[in-house]
Amino acid sequence: MAGLGGGPAAFGRCTHAVVRALPESLCRQALRRVAGPEVDLARAEREHQLYVGVLRGKLGLQVLELPADESLPDCVFVEDAAVVCEETALLTRPGAPSRRKEVEAMKRVLESLNLNIVEMVDENATLDGGDVLFTGREFFVGLSRRTNQRGAEILADTFKDYAVSTVPVHDSLHLKSFCSMAGPNLIAIGSSEAAQKALKTMQQMSDHRYDKLTVPDDAAANCIYLNIPSKGHVLLHRAPEEYPESAKVFEKLKDHMLIPIANTELEKVDGALTCCSVLINKTSEL
Repeated sequence: MAGLGGGPAAFGRCTHAVVRALPESLCRQALRRVAGPEVDLARAEREHQLYVGVLRGKLGLQVLELPADESLPDCVFVEDAAVVCEETALLTRPGAPSRRKEVEAMKRVLESLNLNIVEMVDENATLDGGDVLFTGREFFVGLSRRTNQRGAEILADTFKDYAVSTVPVHDSLHLKSFCSMAGPNLIAIGSSEAAQKALKTMQQMSDHRYDKLTVPDDAAANCIYLNIPSKGHVLLHRAPEEYPESAKVFEKLKDHMLIPIANTELEKVDGALTCCSVLINKTSEL
């Protein structure tokens, strides 16, 4: 989940990124909604290194890379372990019990950044960061197999300056499996019936009118928007060789620096682009 500044004017601003290396155990033990082909670890590592390289080298973020933990096959998907907004970090309680210990390493690294840490200790609550969409104005929280109403309530209690609305998620792992922010006022959304239904719910819940960018492929609707002072509007999106028709839609965003990123291997275990980083806008001194 991206920290992405405070309010619409600062939306997308980012100074730091937390990422995590891939454990070998991911290939055979990572959770997945449906059975499918095995992950090619070497290729997955190459794709992940390119992803991290873009954040660090091309965009100039300070990247904090946590080591892999073989006992936590899904640990590369750091987004689910924390929701960061401005100077506050909510450590989540992931919906899958096998992922709960992932939060421990996340807590240590976020403490090193002197963020205000809030821990989700209610054993009735579950929340995955992949179900949390922050628009710069408000939060939408997907109620899915991984996130429940109590988790959404704790998020609302943590970030009291922002409205929080819940969105039912039925046919996908997370809310952001089929949507994300592609700009300060722009929601990227997939074309499936489930994605469009969720968008309609968000539009009904919000007092604000968002622009929408509809892409043919739900998975491609998960992208990463950043506002980098020296670069302007930046969008990391799925590569044309993976989703050519969706890539054509992104190419219409003439005001954005577009950076295609392949995610072929991690997608096999339900991974998306936002899953692999926690983005933070650190405005105060460490």
